[in-house]
Amino acid sequence: MRTRFAQSASTRIRAGFMRDALDLETPSWRQELRATTLLAAPLAAANLLQMLTYAVDVIFIARLGDEPLAASALAVALFGLVLWAMTSLTGAVAPLIAEAIGSRSPSFRPVRRATRMALWLAVITGVIGMGLCLLLEPIMRLTGQQPAIIELAVEYNVVIIYSLVPMLIAGVLRNYVSALGRPIFATAITGLGIFVNAAANYAFIFGNFGAPELGLTGAAVATIITSIFTVLVYIVAILADPALARFRIFYRFWRPDWHRFWQIIRIGTPIALTVTAEAGIFGAAAFLMGRFGAAELAGHTVALQLAALAFQIPFGIGQAATIRVGYFYGARDPVGIKRAGWVGIAIATGFMAMTASTMVLAPYTLLSIYVDPYAAKNAALVGFALQYLGLAAAFQLVDGVQAVAAGALRGLQDTRIPMWIAIFSYWVPGFGLAIGLGFFTPLEGVGVWIGLAAGLAFAAVLLTWRWMLREKLQLTLRPRAA
Repeated sequence: MRTRFAQSASTRIRAGFMRDALDLETPSWRQELRATTLLAAPLAAANLLQMLTYAVDVIFIARLGDEPLAASALAVALFGLVLWAMTSLTGAVAPLIAEAIGSRSPSFRPVRRATRMALWLAVITGVIGMGLCLLLEPIMRLTGQQPAIIELAVEYNVVIIYSLVPMLIAGVLRNYVSALGRPIFATAITGLGIFVNAAANYAFIFGNFGAPELGLTGAAVATIITSIFTVLVYIVAILADPALARFRIFYRFWRPDWHRFWQIIRIGTPIALTVTAEAGIFGAAAFLMGRFGAAELAGHTVALQLAALAFQIPFGIGQAATIRVGYFYGARDPVGIKRAGWVGIAIATGFMAMTASTMVLAPYTLLSIYVDPYAAKNAALVGFALQYLGLAAAFQLVDGVQAVAAGALRGLQDTRIPMWIAIFSYWVPGFGLAIGLGFFTPLEGVGVWIGLAAGLAFAAVLLTWRWMLREKLQLTLRPRAA
């Protein structure tokens, strides 16, 4: 009798936590705006801080010259593509956690097992990803890159790949803390990582603090140090916070749950392919730009970094939309689903309108984040970067809309059709125009950027259209057996 009473009490406590952890009553538009903003703000801030971590690498590497910067850009084009794809695959744990919370499950088991299997998947896919990154040299030779840049890129690549597994583990833990209402942890931990990365770059690139002077390779060493530091801090934070520790995600870590494992793969694979389609076209663009020359590629790298920096806000809003929509999907609340999705799209559109204006009105100020735009040695780089930055401003709005629309659909665990939308948009009108205008007209790099904008525009229109038809397509109907 005592055991039964204890189990009943435990169940009531757990159910109470799942209900009270987040306010899951159908919100008004104003309440949803507030809730989405409170969730999206720290996620977007963490994304910005992560980009600043990458920006630290660019800032330090840029001091080594155009060739090291171009070489690192090509290496990161492939490494980043693999990282984003694998992170998106394991990131399917976020809507599963959100669904479990939204359904007010009396057990912690669905959250714990989904997170555990996502961590397993992070390790497995990380090792596979390291092998894929070793294809960099043949890809560079096949695309006709300059021999000196190939040598530098390969030297950088064979070191940075060791940061892949810890980065993927950190990504899973970030989804875990965010879906459970602790997104500020992601912000704080990423912020700490910036200081670690800056110090490590300063030490290993230039040989300061008694470290060896490794040049471009030192930047890769700094990335490894930062990624391991991030994982360790996440683990400490999770174990120290009672609301996160009670799920015991590291308990019996060796025990598999193959149903959850394959569920993450089923939902996450289309997400990974979607991200690969988008990141792939930007990675391919770097290889296309490399055929025009080192200055063009360096200018492209700086302009794209600024565009990517701005994109982190709608990306964070999209992550919040996935979680918010996922809560109401789990609760079978179509009104909550509708408001969560549209509020996210509206917030992203408003923000990207501001960033587009800044790119047009203050381009030199933005470029100064990475390089001295008035230095004579940077004249060619800055000239190209200014052209590309003007085009980046043009696609800011559609970039934000497609990111949040995709995120909202992921909250409904609708990933397969959005995958095909992305593949078509980025690689048919997008890459087709990039090739056509870049190599068969005098536009060259400008033509490549027009192609990028076209791909994003097609994706934004088609994904938003699917979101509008979600009820007619029965995407909001959660199976009873789920």
